Amino acid sequence: MSAFTDNVVILTGASEGIGRALALALAPQRPRLVVAARNLERLETLAEECRALGAEVMPVETDVTDAAQCRRLADNTVETFGRIDTLVANAGVTMWTRLDELEDWSVLEKIMAVNYLGAAYCTMAALPYLRESRGRIVAVASLAGLTGVPERTGYSASKHAMVGFFDSLRIELEDTGVTVTVVAPDFVVTQIHRRALGTDGRPLGETPMQESRIMTAERCAELIVDAMEKRQRLLITSRRGKLGRWVRLVAPGLIDRIAIKAIRERR
Repeated sequence: MSAFTDNVVILTGASEGIGRALALALAPQRPRLVVAARNLERLETLAEECRALGAEVMPVETDVTDAAQCRRLADNTVETFGRIDTLVANAGVTMWTRLDELEDWSVLEKIMAVNYLGAAYCTMAALPYLRESRGRIVAVASLAGLTGVPERTGYSASKHAMVGFFDSLRIELEDTGVTVTVVAPDFVVTQIHRRALGTDGRPLGETPMQESRIMTAERCAELIVDAMEKRQRLLITSRRGKLGRWVRLVAPGLIDRIAIKAIRERR
């Protein structure tokens, strides 16, 4: 038996990127997958692929910024599969612009609503069921949730909020058997960069990244599944991220310069 055989897993932001790769990475273990996102057509296509790999799959169209829809997602999961064993809060949106060039201030609100409140709402909806199953919570944050990143102020703030939320929740759940894994990926090849909100609040339409030089979503998913199986406290997916976490304590200015270089070189 694999770790996630018959495990009831809710996965948000599943229609593309890391979420989609995670669903496909988990599927061969034959879990009961509930894939959630706003694009039902993409979810249906993903569900067919995951079923072919051995998973039971239920796609649920969900906007995580709507608390009522998050409750419905959790309740529908229990009605269909009887329980919730794992919640992967993965839905996210990003930005690429200096703050002093941002024309549409609502970008900050949109990013916080999806990245932080969306993760919080889904967690609150699923938590009573996760306590019953002594399950797992997996929060896909970002390396930008552990340090500042230029041109991504609103995104970094939302991911810092996520990390603070889930680190605090882990302590609250210490005696319940529910574990919390925070994932902090470095740059990953996903559609999120093409959909990044620019100065006018509209998606860029093309990635600003040098994709040949950053991690694939599939490799990131492999690392996340391994951390999920181990109920790992924190996963940082890059060497520079792991090193930077400690260097920041003694040489914060150096980390600032590394962040500037990474953004300038888009890798």
